[in-house]
Amino acid sequence: LLGLIKADSGDIKRSGDIRLGYTPQTFSPNPFIPISVIGFLNLNQKVAQNFLHETALLTGIESLLDSPLKSLSGGELQRVLLARALLNKPNVLILDEPAQNLDVNGQMHLYKLIQDIHQQQGCAVLMVSHDLHRVMKESTQVLCLYRHICCMGQPETIIKDSQFNDLFADQMDELMATYEHHHNHCHED
Repeated sequence: LLGLIKADSGDIKRSGDIRLGYTPQTFSPNPFIPISVIGFLNLNQKVAQNFLHETALLTGIESLLDSPLKSLSGGELQRVLLARALLNKPNVLILDEPAQNLDVNGQMHLYKLIQDIHQQQGCAVLMVSHDLHRVMKESTQVLCLYRHICCMGQPETIIKDSQFNDLFADQMDELMATYEHHHNHCHED
């Protein structure tokens, strides 16, 4: 999709009006290159500064713009990478394991931000994730890959798919944990 790896066979055809935004699974700033966040955002692209600042505000990185890129926490770096992806004004946002190495609060904030971007900007979000609980909770469509396309559809359909269950049957209770509230108890005052 991104053109980062050449296809072994077949053709990939895409519409000419597709604008992609991409965040990689891993990114480690070189500690020996002194670049600020704003310098990184401007790297290899011409961006109107007012749009850059609007995007920084949207992603919550406006206070980080003058900070050295190498000094950011994992959550801050993810938001910077997301901002950089948005500077292309994408209609398809591709996120590779965006919540990797984030704590629970960082994950919740990042997924909320992604949801807000999807709703406000109308861009499609294609997200790679191994967090099945989050995928099933946050997605409208799921594509399950394991050496080939195993299943595809809405989360409530996927969860019942035989191929999906064959792959994850041993882990389903842990991966898709739900809380059951029982009404057969008393609350004391």
